[in-house]
Amino acid sequence: MRPAPLGMSLSLCAPLALAALLSAAPAQAQDPALVTTSSPRPITLAEAVDLARRNALVRVQARGRSRNAAAQVRSAYGAFVPTLSVNGGGTRQLPEGDRTRIENGQVIVLPPTPWSYNTTIGSSLQLFDGGRRFFELKQAHAEQDASETNEDAQQFEAVLEAKQQYFNVIAWREAEAAALTQLEQAQQQLKAAVLRVRAGSATSSDSLRSVIQVSDARLALNEARNNVLVANASLTRVIGSLEPVTAAGEDSTSLVAIAVGEDELVRLVEQSPAVQQAEAELAVAVQGQKVARTGYMPTVGASYNYTGSGTERPFAFGSDDFNYNGAFRLSFNLPIFDQLVREESVVRADVAKDVAEATLRDAKLGARQDLAQRLADYRSAEERVLTQTATVSTAQEDLRVQERRYQVGASTLLDLLASQTQLNQARQALIRARYDQRVAKAELEALVGRAL
Repeated sequence: MRPAPLGMSLSLCAPLALAALLSAAPAQAQDPALVTTSSPRPITLAEAVDLARRNALVRVQARGRSRNAAAQVRSAYGAFVPTLSVNGGGTRQLPEGDRTRIENGQVIVLPPTPWSYNTTIGSSLQLFDGGRRFFELKQAHAEQDASETNEDAQQFEAVLEAKQQYFNVIAWREAEAAALTQLEQAQQQLKAAVLRVRAGSATSSDSLRSVIQVSDARLALNEARNNVLVANASLTRVIGSLEPVTAAGEDSTSLVAIAVGEDELVRLVEQSPAVQQAEAELAVAVQGQKVARTGYMPTVGASYNYTGSGTERPFAFGSDDFNYNGAFRLSFNLPIFDQLVREESVVRADVAKDVAEATLRDAKLGARQDLAQRLADYRSAEERVLTQTATVSTAQEDLRVQERRYQVGASTLLDLLASQTQLNQARQALIRARYDQRVAKAELEALVGRAL
């Protein structure tokens, strides 16, 4: 039996490929989450931001620093209050039968009871320390301010990351919709190509090229759906949710316009979270410098101990069974030479202050630089959105004309495929531009520390 001609084989394969592709398409089109067993819960952007503020790891760490700073302030106030301690003890003399013993050649008669007890109440207070406690208190307040400023800065960072992941979900969902449209158009082109091949007005190469287009569109759709799943998982982690979440559909068309002028942005960036944090760290360094220099000052302290001892009853406070005595003590200390430890502390404090000043200067310059960069990114993305929107409309019209021309034989499949490719590229560029614009606005909000 002679083999069939190549052209006839191709013309027979094309309808079979078409049937296989079209039969497989509805199953995928109906289930956008093929590898998941449960649908994630849609959340709004505001809800994602609120969850990130409460659950993000950096936010929790920043809150911990603020709590530690608050405890440090309370401890600094406590340094002005006298200490108070109470202790007691009991001693049992063994053996019990022998009531005498010899120490240094002398006979000592032990008390009739083998037990003896003692109690002590003590209190102390540093009266003068060269102002160290006052400077430590101011330093603690400055550290608390720095911690709160850092908490605000970390909050905006957590919100920015949550918004980026949220917008990432939206972008991949738009890519999925574009891929689904691409698949539908490729399937229509395949049908038209097969009809023309059967009518003899086109070669079997047209139908085979259309089969390839359908396969490419299906691969693009599958990739977009997988990326949606990955983006959902990333969003769930960023906001610290215990259940899977995804971006709500109504937020896919959210406005990205900025309601604040450039002059206002310049003013806001001068007091951005990064600048405020650098200012607070400088205040901490200034107080630390003062604390270090108090090491050259004398200190004066006072203490009082009230002690009792006896053998009749354990810990008999205020009882006649105990012999009580009190002792009040004043102490004075002036360090003359401590092996240059104070000098080292002063140098370290001076260096910390110099570094904090340089950090503040760099933070202000960096904020201005970041503002210029973020504004440029936003404007570029905004222009690309406008341009690509017009390009998509033009490419859609061009594809419609080419499809009509191809159906009547006035155009080749290569022309049609070129139009289709141009439209697909325009759609992807538009999706990317929208994502970049959303992220650029979120970065500006994180930079200035407020919603725009």
